[in-house]
Amino acid sequence: MFNQLILLSVGCPVLGAFLLPAFSRLSEKLRNAAALLLVLVPFVAAFFLIPEASVDKGRVFQFLSPIGSHLFVVDALSVFMAMVSSFIGSLIIVYSFGYISHYDNRDEYYLVVVLFLGSMMGLVYSANLIYIYVFWEVTAFCCWRLIGFFRGETHIFRADKAFLVTMAGSLIMLVGFLGVYHQTGSFDLAIIKERLNGIPISSFYVFLILFGILSKSATLPFHTWLPDAGVAPTPVTALLHAAVLVKIGVYVYARLFVATFPIEQFWHILIPILAGISALVSGCAALLENDIKRIIAYSTVSQIGFIFLGLSIGNEVALLGGLLYILMHGLSKAGLFLCAGIIEHASHTKDITKLGGLFSAMPVTAVSFLICAFSVMGIPPFGGFFSKYFVIIGAAKSGLGIACFFLFGAVLTMLYLMRVFNAIFMGETKMEGLHEGCPWMVGTVASLAFLSLAGGVFSQFPVDLVQTAVKQMLGAV
Repeated sequence: MFNQLILLSVGCPVLGAFLLPAFSRLSEKLRNAAALLLVLVPFVAAFFLIPEASVDKGRVFQFLSPIGSHLFVVDALSVFMAMVSSFIGSLIIVYSFGYISHYDNRDEYYLVVVLFLGSMMGLVYSANLIYIYVFWEVTAFCCWRLIGFFRGETHIFRADKAFLVTMAGSLIMLVGFLGVYHQTGSFDLAIIKERLNGIPISSFYVFLILFGILSKSATLPFHTWLPDAGVAPTPVTALLHAAVLVKIGVYVYARLFVATFPIEQFWHILIPILAGISALVSGCAALLENDIKRIIAYSTVSQIGFIFLGLSIGNEVALLGGLLYILMHGLSKAGLFLCAGIIEHASHTKDITKLGGLFSAMPVTAVSFLICAFSVMGIPPFGGFFSKYFVIIGAAKSGLGIACFFLFGAVLTMLYLMRVFNAIFMGETKMEGLHEGCPWMVGTVASLAFLSLAGGVFSQFPVDLVQTAVKQMLGAV
């Protein structure tokens, strides 16, 4: 049963995605339902894998591929990431039913989105560096197609930019993987861990691998492609920021540098400094922007810095906060982007200076945006508060002054998100005749707002799973 669940988690979305155009010939509603089902299968499978992944606080389940190397690994970390990505991805697909319905290339859209999410499933369960790299590159292809969805000259240019930046980083990362093979004689994570036996991996190989991780997670200095990706359809930007793409980088960091490879101590100081600079620079950029999607994109770059802080500090509290941040940020950031999509659909502009007074016209969207913003800011009792609190406390416990930079970054988050809310929903009405989006879209953002609040009020379930993942990772190093 265990093997079947893993194969379903990866195989259903990856292979099923190519059947969606055929379903469309019968009925668009059938295609839409099939796309949603293909993404829900990994979520349900991951849910049933929780008892298996959590047993004995460190038990890792693996099975061999035909070539003799471990193919998939199931532990609390991989199950947690699979649940987060597939659940948020399924909500984004529901939103797409309304958003994409009048555009061309809908068959390609659903095919690539489902393949995108399926590749994420393959990556999080991969037990081998080569498999990680293969799925990593598939996500780059999907990202390229989706950012250029509208096919305009600007869209294609920015899609190419995202592809080239992330592809260059991944090729350098592949050289680092080859270096790991040179040092350990294996690409298999379990064998690498055993052969290193506590000996740090070469810092040069760490440097090369970080190129790929930082470029994919849009961290300074590789961050510029992410705000430019705002030309994509809003569900795509939500996928990039909340469910899949930038989360791949932080997941691989956790899988390799926390759970598998011991690294030299200076990396635990250098990476938080880099993450802190990235958080501050992007937070300041968000304050100066007027394009709502670019503001939220810079916010993502800033918040990813908090995740890297938690993961790179490496103590139990910081790791707990960093992993919990992945979930809470995913829920609230998806909500912010999808609210922005409703506003753009109705007003045909992304410039916040041209908007205002929309609270009465879009009350559900306004309240949903505010709740999701509160979570990103870290206001109690919303889910983002607990993750941000654990990260900063974990950093302070390690005696790093960098925690002060992140506190300032948290203040910047409050400033630019409240600026956006006030500019769009408060004040004088600048556009007449605007109204809420369709039920699919409004229902999705309301659900994400509710989950952003519920993630804080009823946090015990995700915290239990994340604590198990932390104990397994710390026990493995």
